[in-house]
Amino acid sequence: MKLIRFGAVGNEKPGVELNDGTRLDVSGFGQDFDQDFFGKAGVSQLKNWLQIHEKDCPVVAESVRLGPPLQRPSKIVCVGLNYAKHAAESGMAIPEEPVLFFKASSAICGPFDDVIIPKGGDKTDWEVELAIVIGKEASYVSESDAMQHVAGYVLHNDISERSFQLERSGQWVKGKSCDTFAPLGPFIATADEISDPNNLELWLELNGKRVQHSSTADFIFNIAEVVSYISQFMTLLPGDVISTGTPSGVGLGFDPPVYLKPGDHMRLGIEGLGESEQVCKAHSGS
Repeated sequence: MKLIRFGAVGNEKPGVELNDGTRLDVSGFGQDFDQDFFGKAGVSQLKNWLQIHEKDCPVVAESVRLGPPLQRPSKIVCVGLNYAKHAAESGMAIPEEPVLFFKASSAICGPFDDVIIPKGGDKTDWEVELAIVIGKEASYVSESDAMQHVAGYVLHNDISERSFQLERSGQWVKGKSCDTFAPLGPFIATADEISDPNNLELWLELNGKRVQHSSTADFIFNIAEVVSYISQFMTLLPGDVISTGTPSGVGLGFDPPVYLKPGDHMRLGIEGLGESEQVCKAHSGS
């Protein structure tokens, strides 16, 4: 099942996308895609509900905006340097254990929303990533049990302002959390839709040129390892998002580096998780 949310910013409704691309409004189910939905068997309940009510669900027009495919989660946990070539282009050693940092959940936006270059930012960068959505609370989970805690997967562009991330003191979170820096979607594919999340092609194009192209088969730490590892340090709640790292090809790794500017167009995708597109805009506030 593919979970979507649609409508104006702040007024999104829950929906599903069928295999033929048709989008249905499932507001009649009576629950949005939030912590309760993922933690209380909402995925299976929605599947059962659709078997009876699918024919009565309104069709969502293709022209309607797609929002982020889940309500704002309690947290976004990111894994840094999870591809060996990306670690090398960043000038950093291959990690012996997962590198973790947070991204503010207020950064989440829709898959086709504009990305806003932040005030004072001049090194805004792209990062195509596979993100995990947690389905069952996870605390001190073993690797052998970790996949039972995964509800699904979603495409994520982990936008990063490198000057805030790397040139200012403190943690990476400052360069990761600006508004619009977490486009998610177009949909969450439930776990049964993705047979092997550790072997998915992913790519990103900048202004029509492919700059990232790899596979999650190149993970340093796979999905089960990442979920288990994070759960040793914090409780993962239903609906929480884990972003699993980006492959090589980010702007920081170019010689000289290449960064996003107003008008730039990003198009990205992951096998089985669809595609998204964002246009960069300058910050317009005072």
